Order: sequence, then structure tokens, then C-alpha cells
Amino acid sequence: MQVYLVGGAVRDQLLKLESYDKDWVVVGATPEQMLADGFQAVGKEFPVFLHPKSKQEHALARTERKAGKGYTGFECFSSPDVTLEQDLMRRDLTINAMAQDDSGRIIDPYNGQQDLKDKVLRHVSPAFVEDPLRVLRVARFAAKLRHLGFTVAPETMDLMKSIVSGGELQHLTAERVWQEWHKSLTTRHPEVFLDTLRSCGALAVVLPELDALFGVPQPEKWHPEIDTGIHTLMVAQQVALLSTSPIIRFAAQVHDLGKALTPKEEWPSHKLHTHTGQKAIKSLCSRIRVPNEYRDLAVAVCAQHSNVHRAAELRPATFIKILGQLDVWRKPEKLQQVLMCCEADHKGRKGLEGNPYPQAERFMQAYQAAIRVEVQDIIADGFKGQAIKEELDKRRVKAVEQSLSPKA
Repeated sequence: MQVYLVGGAVRDQLLKLESYDKDWVVVGATPEQMLADGFQAVGKEFPVFLHPKSKQEHALARTERKAGKGYTGFECFSSPDVTLEQDLMRRDLTINAMAQDDSGRIIDPYNGQQDLKDKVLRHVSPAFVEDPLRVLRVARFAAKLRHLGFTVAPETMDLMKSIVSGGELQHLTAERVWQEWHKSLTTRHPEVFLDTLRSCGALAVVLPELDALFGVPQPEKWHPEIDTGIHTLMVAQQVALLSTSPIIRFAAQVHDLGKALTPKEEWPSHKLHTHTGQKAIKSLCSRIRVPNEYRDLAVAVCAQHSNVHRAAELRPATFIKILGQLDVWRKPEKLQQVLMCCEADHKGRKGLEGNPYPQAERFMQAYQAAIRVEVQDIIADGFKGQAIKEELDKRRVKAVEQSLSPKA
């Protein structure tokens, strides 16, 4: 029985990246031997065990054969005769098909180390096309490793296109689509995930609401890049520079979905996109099971980003109305989240990436003035019931007016 460290842990070690998960392959063992050694069986479709002490996953070496549609349509074969090379061959990319033995020696039958040096994401074998999930995984790795200069090999991109054209992506579950998208939101270049999916035609299948933005024009005066899809990629890039929060990054990526719903005769204007976009976001989130906290912030950003951009023009009462709609009195962190998305939207425009965004500071100033109004003072002044809320709003409006008015 031989145990090897495999996959991402080996790859990240060679790239000198931090790695969180360690996966192990066991060659020459049976399930009975693993159980006898104290391992706990956890795999349903194939033999995976948890180490009795470290609790890290140890899988018996196995081969796979395509037997149905989708990424679950595989028959697995495991026996003590399956070699390490056979197990590694079923993996997606060469850089993920390396192993390390207990002496630190790298086993690399498919030239993963060379592809690491060349910064190429390349498939291991033609069997790559059998698993549609690999299209999303490659897009995610492209996002994860873009800062190091990695790109997808042309021949691998061709296979990704063939998976899309063959209709295999239709068999991906909503959960797996969201899982890969969510992982991409934690990378340095989440926009690369979307761009890679679009390059192979997959974006139109798994996230059609985002794909529909490409080719939709915006007024050149405000958007020199014109194309809403290009703008979305630029916003995704800018928000990643402002925040590491996947919730904020998600909201920024989908804030303009309503522009894809504007009738062509109204182009390039999109006067109703902050309204139509909210329904589109809710529909998307429902379809691929996006968590409610992601959906709620995205809807709020969609509804308010145009108002935030006009902060210099807003009346004090309008500030209080918007802050109330955002429910910042109970959720103070929400304002900062929305403002980051709006700043990314502002900077995600061709040639305007370095522009300041004073609107965020103005909104924070209004908020700070408003929260200094004490409810207890209003109650002490004799107000009761509904009158407390009305007086609170009045005093908050007055506080904002005093705070934002030009100093003499």
C-alpha cells in the first residue's frame, strides 16, 4: 500500500501558493484494508476514506468510464491493481495531475511541471470532454492563476467549446454552477471566470442573464467602453481591487442585468434598468440557488446605484429615504457594501478607472450625521407612537442638511 499527495496541494506547493486542502490517493489497497487501519468510509460513488487522525480524504486509486450524461454519469473502477498513473490520467488538467510521495519526489506522468513553467492550463487526455463540470473548473483556474500569467491552451479551449456545443452543460446542477461561480469570486481576477466562459460559449448556457449584456450599448458619454458586457467585466475587475468579500463582488457583477431587458428601440438609454434588473437578479438567484444574503445585497445595489451616483444632487430627505430603504439603521455594514459596488461601477469604465468617487464620502457623511440623532431625545421631548418615527425622520433630515451644507 502506497500513499501519495495529489492534485491541488502539489500544484500550489510548486507555485508557492497557500493551499488549504490536502487530497491523498492510496495505491494497492482494498476498502477492507482501509477500514482495518481505522479509516472511516465516506464515499458513496467511489471509495473515499477519512484518515483516523488528520481526517483528510484518502481515495483509493481508480479509473472512470463515461456511462451517462452530465458530470455524474460515470462508472468508477477501483482495485489494488489500478496504478497511480491511471488514477492521475482521469484528472482534468496536467497541473492537477501530479503526485508527491512521502519522500517529496514529484510523480508527473503528464508534464504538469512543464505546463506550470509555461503557465498553461492544458487537459490531461481526450477524456476531458466527458465531464461538463470541467468547463467551469478551467474557467475558475484561469481566474485563480491569471495573476501569475496563466492562460487556457487553445486545444483545451477547443474541447471546452465542443462540450458546450454537445449540450452537456445542460446537465449541470444549479448547485455546481453556483459553487464554481462562488469559488471564482474569491480569486484575484473573478472577471476572468466570466470572460473564459464566454469565450467558449458556456456563459450563454449557465449564466444567460450575464451573457445577454454583451452587445448591448450604453451612452458613450458616460460609458466610453459602450458595450454593457465589457463594462460588467471591468466592474468585476474593479470591485476585486476594492473588496475581497464574495458577497460584494457578486452584487457588483450583476448590478446591471436590467440593461439586457431594455427594448432595442430605447438603446443606448436604459432608464428603467434599476427596476427591471431587480426581478432579473431574483430570478437568477432562485434558479442557481444563490444564498439570500448575496441576493439581497445585489438587489439593493441594482435599485440604488444610480441614486448613489447622483449623491451631489440629492436633497437631505432623499438621503434619509435611501438609507431607510437600505435598512442601514439595523444593518450599518450594508451602506459600505453598496458604496463599494457603486465605486466599482463608477471606475469600471474605459479610461476612467483612476477617477475618484466622492459620492461614497458624501453618502457616508450623510449617514454619520443621521445616526447621531438619538431616539431617546425624541421620546424625552414627549413624542409617542408613530409620531416618534416621524420626528426621527425630520431630525435626521435636518442633521443631514446641516452636515452637507457648504460651510460659511
